[in-house]
Amino acid sequence: MPLTGAAIALVLAAPAFAQAAKPAPVAELVRAIDIPYQQFRLKNGLRVVVHTDRKAPVVAVSVWYDVGSKHEPKGKTGFAHLFEHLMFNGSENAPGDFFEPLKQVGATDFNGTTYFDRTNYFETVPRAALDRALFLESDRMGWLTGAITQATLDEQRGVVQNEKRQGDNRPYGLIRYKLTEGLFPPDNPYGHTTIGSMADLDAASLADVKGWFRDHYGPNNAVLVLAGDIDVATARPLVEKYFGAIPAGPKSVLPKVDIPTLAAAKSEVMKDRVAAPLVLKAWAIPGLNDADSVPLDVAASVLGGLASSRLQNILVKEEKLAVEVGADSDDFAQVGMFTVNAIVRPGVDPALVSKRLDEIVADLARNGPTADEVQRVLTTSVSQRIGGLESVGGFGGKAVALAEGELYSGDPGFYKKQLAELAAQTPQSVRDAARKWLGRPAYTLTVVPGERAPYDEAKVPPPVKVAPAPELPPKNTRGPIPAAGAVADLSFPRVERTRLANGIELIYANRTTVPITRGVLSFDAGTAADVADKLGTQALTLAMIDEGTAKLDSIKLAEAKERLGLDIYTSSSADRTTLSFRAPSANLDPAVGLWADIARAPSFPESELPRVKNQLTAAIAQELTDPGGITARVLPPVLYGAGNPYAKARGSGDAKAVAGLTRSDLLDFRSAWLRPDKAKIFVVSDRPLAEVKGVLDRAFGDWRATGTGGEKLFREDRSLPAPRVILVDRPDSPQSLISGGLRTAFKGTDDLLPAITVNDALGGDFLGRLNMDLRESKHWSYGVSGNFTRNAFAAPYVVRAPVQADKTGASIAALRDQISAFVTTRPMTQVEFDRAIAGATRSLAGNFETSAAVLAAMQMNDLFRRPDDYYATITQKYRALTRDELNATAQRVIDPARFVWVVVGDAKTVRPQLDSLGLPVEVITAASIAGANEESNNGR
Repeated sequence: MPLTGAAIALVLAAPAFAQAAKPAPVAELVRAIDIPYQQFRLKNGLRVVVHTDRKAPVVAVSVWYDVGSKHEPKGKTGFAHLFEHLMFNGSENAPGDFFEPLKQVGATDFNGTTYFDRTNYFETVPRAALDRALFLESDRMGWLTGAITQATLDEQRGVVQNEKRQGDNRPYGLIRYKLTEGLFPPDNPYGHTTIGSMADLDAASLADVKGWFRDHYGPNNAVLVLAGDIDVATARPLVEKYFGAIPAGPKSVLPKVDIPTLAAAKSEVMKDRVAAPLVLKAWAIPGLNDADSVPLDVAASVLGGLASSRLQNILVKEEKLAVEVGADSDDFAQVGMFTVNAIVRPGVDPALVSKRLDEIVADLARNGPTADEVQRVLTTSVSQRIGGLESVGGFGGKAVALAEGELYSGDPGFYKKQLAELAAQTPQSVRDAARKWLGRPAYTLTVVPGERAPYDEAKVPPPVKVAPAPELPPKNTRGPIPAAGAVADLSFPRVERTRLANGIELIYANRTTVPITRGVLSFDAGTAADVADKLGTQALTLAMIDEGTAKLDSIKLAEAKERLGLDIYTSSSADRTTLSFRAPSANLDPAVGLWADIARAPSFPESELPRVKNQLTAAIAQELTDPGGITARVLPPVLYGAGNPYAKARGSGDAKAVAGLTRSDLLDFRSAWLRPDKAKIFVVSDRPLAEVKGVLDRAFGDWRATGTGGEKLFREDRSLPAPRVILVDRPDSPQSLISGGLRTAFKGTDDLLPAITVNDALGGDFLGRLNMDLRESKHWSYGVSGNFTRNAFAAPYVVRAPVQADKTGASIAALRDQISAFVTTRPMTQVEFDRAIAGATRSLAGNFETSAAVLAAMQMNDLFRRPDDYYATITQKYRALTRDELNATAQRVIDPARFVWVVVGDAKTVRPQLDSLGLPVEVITAASIAGANEESNNGR
């Protein structure tokens, strides 16, 4: 098909500016990373680290225990992780769910994790609620065992086993067991996975778990980090008050760990229900305190971590043997695992890919990386580290960096030593480490399509009637749980609007916490704009957009981004298609230049199109083996109606349609949708608006639209789908993924605050009734949610519940009962109402701590036509809500009888369980939905 005039004009409309600015030196970027701290130790051995950050009135509380799966003896695998769960179920002076008193005060980022080396618990709370957080953490450290009952143990054992099933149920989900067992001997402390075995979890007794606590969870085995609106003078008396009376316990003994070397190369083949073979190679390597740890990190990035990595360039782009590759150096405290992997392109022999992996790794070990490769790794790594330290807590903020350093290396500032070592790396140092450790025999695992071996299920005993455990009253040996003081209203950054020279609107906010700029070029397109008879056109366009420009091919483009520490990524929601960037502000000008080059002058090279199409069709095939991917194809027509533009959201598209797409199709889509008159630019930066606008004007100011843009047509459709169960057969699934969809009359632009707030009590929160019933009461699931899926022109309600396979029918019945009671006999209670309002208003400062969160909020406000100061004034809106208003909203919107339930699971196990539900049941296969474009004709 010849190019249209509009397409030619758009392709040739490259930005008229020079990219002459040089990247900031790595040393300058490293200087931006600083986490000042002070530390002290209590008499009982508790180590305390304090970091002051006054940007928001919140404090991250992070407690790290020196106990992980490496401390577990034979027969007790999974104990550390099981105990992590038990410690969320209340303590002697704070019985009940740990999240309840945290939610009441607006805690954010609260969770816990377990791995080989540690167990950690964390929450970010308003400064006025710090006493409560310290009381709760200290109570479960010193006053826990009296709150652990057999009922609690049985409940959390079931939850953990469903967490295990959920991970195992994914494609390639059993790799972690083979990898660990293949690399480490069984007596090595790192020789089993953190999740443990079903048999050991089954065998855990109440005496076992209480003994485990006494042996490992004393204050002398813990590190407490407080980071945020706090200083050491304030922190010391509070920590003494709450933790000082806890006696020291036995000290965790560091297990003796040898770094194993295989006597000879070892290869295994495993069958799984996957769409494409995967080849993985692994070596045991030293832990993070070893001098070779950092150079091995660099080696992994050179091999498979960069966009321009050797595996990507050779196996994917040049030889076209693989559709996806990766490499990782995962360093733990005492050992590590170095892995390279490739998902094999359909029709290619996995043995050939395995051979090429060996050769590429051997070449790096023999000759080392180039100086430019090392420099690109350093710049990229440091840039990512800067962005990751904007938050004080959570999974990866400043509290984590300090706690890891103290626990693993005896130095909260260990991150600085790692950065200094990173900046000092040379091609020779990386070559020497790779030669030393990757020249040894590798463990190779090849996963091929086929039936899985029989699943090692839990040995569930016959049901026995057990009286429910009584709710234990607080012992009150330490007084009541502290109340939280008043919390100030959110101070949301001022949002400013202006326009570039060509009329593109710029929406800007200033945040100076870290020297990072984030920007989003947002087009009014989204999956709703995909081509109806060629689903996947948008996905392929986005996949090809950074494969080259008028100036740079895909490899040169990737290398240029890496030299700047620049991340550029595409995304699509139902309503918007975005091209985003994140860069050190020191590199803002050249970074925006590259970003604009990709947006304005993508070349969509014909030479790369077949490869990228193969990658996308392989991804579609993988989606059809994944429970979530299958659901994403079946549910949209149910939620919106087959003719609605939102119903086009079928994963990555139709494989047959994608295979037939041409370069002209991509140019036509871009011409219609990815154009300046459909664009807005959102930016959050530490640089002033005038500077940002000047940079953007130079890059985009002369970009003009030509031709006619695309149009999305949303017709009002009052029809409703017939209530039923759609069962998608996925054989050998240890879990079923249940999704319940309900069309509502809402649009995303409506005021949904009452509906979202009342849903906090039903499905919108961990403490919501759906999750508390199926997870905490029945322990049939690892987690259940129900939420409004908010798009500009529709907002259906969707329940998601992965459950153990033998409880599928009972789980749907329980979900229906809970939803029905919520809108009839058991509406939102006053306790639930108070918790929802308090949690929503008090959590605002924590929710918008980072520039990424502010940037997302700016886009949502624009999409849903809300004022830019929406979040600055939302506290008053919450306080104006009433419980009667919320319950009336739920009763008006949620009709339990109108849900359509989609179940992805093993039909031979699940189908007999569905007869008692009183709903029609359709049974289909995953293969039958691969190219389906219409909902079955059961609507009315």
